[in-house]
Amino acid sequence: MTRLPHTLPALLAALLIATTAQAQDAAKAARFYEDALQRYEKRDIPGAIVQLRNALQADKNQLSVHVLLGKALLANSQPAAAEVAFNDALRLGVNRAEVVVPLAMALSAQGRQPQMLEDPRLLPSGLPPGVRQSLLLERALAQSDLGDVKMALASVLEARALNANDPGSWVAELPLRVRARQFNEALAAADQALKLAPNDAEALYQRGATLHAMGQVTQALATYDKIVQLSPKHADTRLARAGIYVDLDRDADALAEVNELLRLKPRDPRGTYLQALLAERAGRPADTKKSLKALTELLDPVPIEHIRFRPQLLMLNGLAHFGLGELEKARPYLELASRQQAGNPLNKLLAQIALAEPNPGRAADLLEAYVKARPGDGQALQMLASTYMSQGKHDRAASLMQEALKTRDAAEYRTTLGLSLLHSGKDALALDELTKAYAQDPKRTQAGLALATALLRDGQLAKALNVVDGLARANPENATVVMIQAYAKAQAGDHASARAGYEKAMALSPSLLEARLGLARVDIVTRNFDAAHKRLRDMLKTSERNVTILFELALLNEQWGKDDEALKWLESAAEASGPRETQANFALVAWHLRKGAPARALEAAKVLLSKLPDDPQALQAYAAAQAGNGDTTGPKSTLTNASRRAGFDSPRLVDIARQQLLIKDFSGAAYSLEKALSGTPGFVPALALFSSVEMSRGDITKAEQWAQQVVRALPKSPTGYNLLADAATRKGMPAAALDALRKAYDVDKSSQSLSRLIRAHGSYGSFRPAADLAAPWLQKNPNDIGVRSALAETLVRQRDFRAAKGQYEAILKTQPSQLDALNNLANVLIEMNNAEAVEVAERGLKVDARNILLLDTAGWAHHRLGSNDRALQLLRDARLRAPENAAIRYHLAAALAKAGRKSEARDEANAALQSSVNSDTAEDARKLLATLN
Repeated sequence: MTRLPHTLPALLAALLIATTAQAQDAAKAARFYEDALQRYEKRDIPGAIVQLRNALQADKNQLSVHVLLGKALLANSQPAAAEVAFNDALRLGVNRAEVVVPLAMALSAQGRQPQMLEDPRLLPSGLPPGVRQSLLLERALAQSDLGDVKMALASVLEARALNANDPGSWVAELPLRVRARQFNEALAAADQALKLAPNDAEALYQRGATLHAMGQVTQALATYDKIVQLSPKHADTRLARAGIYVDLDRDADALAEVNELLRLKPRDPRGTYLQALLAERAGRPADTKKSLKALTELLDPVPIEHIRFRPQLLMLNGLAHFGLGELEKARPYLELASRQQAGNPLNKLLAQIALAEPNPGRAADLLEAYVKARPGDGQALQMLASTYMSQGKHDRAASLMQEALKTRDAAEYRTTLGLSLLHSGKDALALDELTKAYAQDPKRTQAGLALATALLRDGQLAKALNVVDGLARANPENATVVMIQAYAKAQAGDHASARAGYEKAMALSPSLLEARLGLARVDIVTRNFDAAHKRLRDMLKTSERNVTILFELALLNEQWGKDDEALKWLESAAEASGPRETQANFALVAWHLRKGAPARALEAAKVLLSKLPDDPQALQAYAAAQAGNGDTTGPKSTLTNASRRAGFDSPRLVDIARQQLLIKDFSGAAYSLEKALSGTPGFVPALALFSSVEMSRGDITKAEQWAQQVVRALPKSPTGYNLLADAATRKGMPAAALDALRKAYDVDKSSQSLSRLIRAHGSYGSFRPAADLAAPWLQKNPNDIGVRSALAETLVRQRDFRAAKGQYEAILKTQPSQLDALNNLANVLIEMNNAEAVEVAERGLKVDARNILLLDTAGWAHHRLGSNDRALQLLRDARLRAPENAAIRYHLAAALAKAGRKSEARDEANAALQSSVNSDTAEDARKLLATLN
């Protein structure tokens, strides 16, 4: 008889215990599952996931748990984890029809469309008709993502054949038709879908989106309005309506839609981006930055391959990083998104990134391709024109905008045309275009700010102020506009209004660095150095290596007369500068040249050149340092290299030519100017400088010929006439010179033109016409310092010192620290033997203790009317700063003679005679020498 093992009772007991435990675990898992299912149905997705994971802890083999977990994870934007759950379900034996559609969706959400289409488990054959239809529509989406619209449409038609009465296939057809720009077919599909389901929100939405893509905004908006009435929680409709409201400048309506969208879907990156856009339009940069940062925090954690076929998400994250100035992070998102469609508008942003690198050639290629696909995009045309300008192709930029204007007279086109003409040196034409642009659309801030900039550059301060004041009235909450207005007020000397403007800009946008810097600059100009220093140091506490702040501290200390501190801050700014930040390096070269330290300037220029070895402007700085060290051949070679490296950037070539003219490299200057004219034929600054080059060569005839070309190019500009006046003066033809200056004033009723004409009359002794010109102008423009100064100089020539004194006092009443007026008034008072000359000159030295003219004037005033000891101190200082100045050396000789230092006085008087080009100074020196010998 067979006997059972003696261990059997124990084994049976263990088995019973295990079975009981498993049953308990299964029951526990079932309870977790039921709770999770209820949560899932109520859309408490995170809660459902927690309970499903608890269920798996209790029993990892429950098939229903794996299936629901996969669906919940997919709904929670965790497609990779969802794929694992669905694969576990398949491994455990689930029928593939139960998970095939969500598994396909999980793979697509990870950017794995090719694998989804190739996976044998996800083939449509053998599936029930309803599941097969849904899977075919998912495959159509994947095929569309891969750019195969033809195959996507085939899948849609195959799905429709399974159930022609289901509107889903017609809805799926719509975006495919729109992508192929087959709008009529798209609308036909929409009509069929709505025939089958008249109130289907998704069908209505796709029809509205089609109308939107066709530019039929009113009809699209009406469709979206209907959807909101039928289905208020349709998030895509809220988003689309917000987008239209933004385009229509209905920002309040747009904000209401965005707020509702984010209430429905708090983590929707599209709503977050629109929130940032609206904050920017409202002039709230801090809120803009906050929203953009929130968007990147939503999308950065998502692997980029998961969204590689989701152009909208790629675009949004790229735009957000772009808006935050994180260009390197923006690039991969924008590049992937731009590949989804030919002529994608994102090419415009990629072009901006290329320009920032800088890679203008790449930017031009991107924009040219885009403009070819979308020739009517004004913004792209403007960007391409700006890119051409960055390459020195100003004529090409102007031609592009002129062609654009033939298709549509738009303010933005005229703005860019005006800027290109401005860069081409055609200031009068530029101002005309910018004025028209602003008149067309006074609310367009770009046109207004461009016009204001051009007017400021042209010295038309009153007109510039009128423009920025108008912009500020139209945009009272725009911090940038308010700040520019403050800048213009500061330029006009209205420091109180400038301060108030900068403070308002800061209140509107507390993080606006330029507004805080503007306040510091106002403090500096008003000589409130302690306040400026405190303000800048406070800013430095939160940004200790901010190059701009360090640079401003250097400027402050220089104005304060603390050169050692200024140099320290300037060197700190240069040290903190990155490889592409060179402002401080350029300034350091200029500092050492200005302070008489050419060797240190050369060292600083070498550092600059190591950052920008092929940059024309850096080569110019190096050439200036070479010249400062007495090098006579090096600067010529360096500037020739700069000219070659400048390409056909006409403004830069003209600047190089000016520098070549200073070192008397006339042939080099001519080469640079010829190149400038080759790049931009008729470039007026080049024509004008050519006239000056020929005048320096002594060829007055050629100089006149170039000047005549300027007149022909810009007959309504004073530039050519002024050059003709210079030539006539060189030829000793005062009548011709005055005639040319009168023509300059006829075409340009400006302070500058009038001042020059008044001075010319005074120099030729025609005092009455000078006074007759000045009187009516000053009656209308009593604060015009230029004209008043010209009149005062004429009165001095006439030796009407009392009247000249009144004019200079009127200037100082408006601008108490105007150095030229202080210096000239002191000289007038010296001629009048008025002891106030000393006090006025010393006032000037308090403003600028190193001003050579003021040192000389104050020294001479002390010699004539005050203390000869102080005179010697000041005049020795001036002589050391400008040993070539004959007047200073004569004044020092006179002070030395008075002090009994005859030998030294003779040396200075002889030096004055040798370097004097002024007959009065020479005669005074001879008379002094006669008393010393």
